[in-house]
Amino acid sequence: MKVLLTGNMGYVGPGVVNHLRNVFPDAELIGYDMGYFAACLTNAPILPESRLNQQYFGDVRQLPANLLEGVDAVIHLAAISNDPMGTRYEDITMDVNYRSAIRLAKLAKQAGVKNFVFASSCSMYGAAEDSPRTETSTLNPLTAYARSKVATEQDLQPLADEQFTVTCLRFATACGMSNRLRLDLVLNDFVAGAVAGGKINILSDGTPWRPLIHVKDMARAIEWAIVRPQENGGSFLAVNAGANSWNYQVKELAAAVAEVIPGTEVSINENAAPDKRSYRVCFDLYASLAPDHQPTQNLHEAIAELRDGLEAMNFRDGDFRNSLLMRLKVLTSLQEQELIDEQLEWRKKVPQNQLATA
Repeated sequence: MKVLLTGNMGYVGPGVVNHLRNVFPDAELIGYDMGYFAACLTNAPILPESRLNQQYFGDVRQLPANLLEGVDAVIHLAAISNDPMGTRYEDITMDVNYRSAIRLAKLAKQAGVKNFVFASSCSMYGAAEDSPRTETSTLNPLTAYARSKVATEQDLQPLADEQFTVTCLRFATACGMSNRLRLDLVLNDFVAGAVAGGKINILSDGTPWRPLIHVKDMARAIEWAIVRPQENGGSFLAVNAGANSWNYQVKELAAAVAEVIPGTEVSINENAAPDKRSYRVCFDLYASLAPDHQPTQNLHEAIAELRDGLEAMNFRDGDFRNSLLMRLKVLTSLQEQELIDEQLEWRKKVPQNQLATA
């Protein structure tokens, strides 16, 4: 089996690569990444990409068609990956997250790729206070990031047919330790605050709901999706990926961190404006379609793992929200150094055929 992973050098990618190598030891795994976050290694025992057969460097907006020759499955992770970046780079977000995804899917279909897996998001449900959202619920995207995911799903659906299986995994909010850790995610942020200074500062009133999923369980879902037969979900499938037990209010997440890391002080902004991004999600369909790939992590284990990982890094940065562990700060730093331009393209471009071979 030959698998192409885009955006593999981000937060989720290292865990996916490691998982696929363990599950499919003889697979040919190929990475394709812009390299923005390549240097953002966090307590990695080895370079994560050493488990690939090849690592290509390039812009997903310009991915060459010949990379898809002989590929059986594409895992499309590449994206402008959160709301702050989407707000700052709204037009680029639609270009990278939406237009390039559809272009890639069309190239993949033309090349005879059988399975296309798109990393979508539950954030497309937006404000949904009344009941857990299912795959048939009305979509209410509130941010550029969420809108890009909705648009991509809509235009992927007509591409699916008997020869081209498309799976859109609507992931809950990611969390957990990674070889390229991000702290601009709610649980990771809370654990970082507890480790760095014994304090969690909740920017909202703590009532918004968030579904979460550990990065290890994201990898399990992707493993299932790249080999999913069409009899199990159809030629096109958009499915919430996560577990019902991982729906939490933000204040519950903070309380759990304080329980695992004793002495942590939790501060809630009672005067905060209401956070409209509040939703619970129903994961029953995923449970029925992928019974052998259900999430295995639990919240307290995830918190302890993050704590241990940060302590192993000697993490003590109380101002981490302004550090390079925040993805927007990395892009801003690259721009300030004039390494990337206003379109987030490298000023000194890497040739598309440049690669590292494991």
